[in-house]
Amino acid sequence: MFRVELEKERVGSLATVRRLPAYLHLLKQLNADGREFVSSTHIGRDLKLQPDQVRKDIASTGIVGKPKSGYHVPALIHAIETFLRWDNNTDAFLAGVGNLGSALLGYKGFEDYGLSIVSAFDSSPAKVGKVIHGRQILHMSKLRNLAERMHIHLGIIAVPAESAQEVADAMASAGIAAIWNFSPAGLNLPENVIVENIDLASSLAVLSRKLAIRLSGPAEADL
Repeated sequence: MFRVELEKERVGSLATVRRLPAYLHLLKQLNADGREFVSSTHIGRDLKLQPDQVRKDIASTGIVGKPKSGYHVPALIHAIETFLRWDNNTDAFLAGVGNLGSALLGYKGFEDYGLSIVSAFDSSPAKVGKVIHGRQILHMSKLRNLAERMHIHLGIIAVPAESAQEVADAMASAGIAAIWNFSPAGLNLPENVIVENIDLASSLAVLSRKLAIRLSGPAEADL
């Protein structure tokens, strides 16, 4: 019974973590517009969430709102960023600078989330040595040694599926504790390594199915 309750709490916490970036995006817009306070009802309305859910999610950050006023917008932004550890930069290594990897390397928005890709690696002779988005691409063989020396804890994998496990093993053996996996391959790693898989195919399948239902009309929507 106790394990079941812990599991429910863990899943609930993950669901909250997945919603908080949307709150943060909205709050930064409000802050830019000069809004000083915001209510859970306002947030819920804009994000299509129940106000009770919003209050529970925000409560997890430790901040408390003011009666009749709501939450102080700058303070709530700070509370969410601190809770997500986005108030401090996390250095990361990126493996694979194909189309997807290059796009990730050039995405400036990561800076808003406290993420800094400090080095990028590839095994292709055509890419090694080139400068892409301000970083010189290093050979994959250097990843392990540099990760150990620089105490890197976060790795991003954007290599083809057939290379993903080898790269993940190299990262794990170098002490990297969390991997953001953009490859379509499932990874077999020790339990102490955190893996977050970004499955673009599954996401596209859901989007395509929802679009098909929308276009087919009410009869299909009931299936």
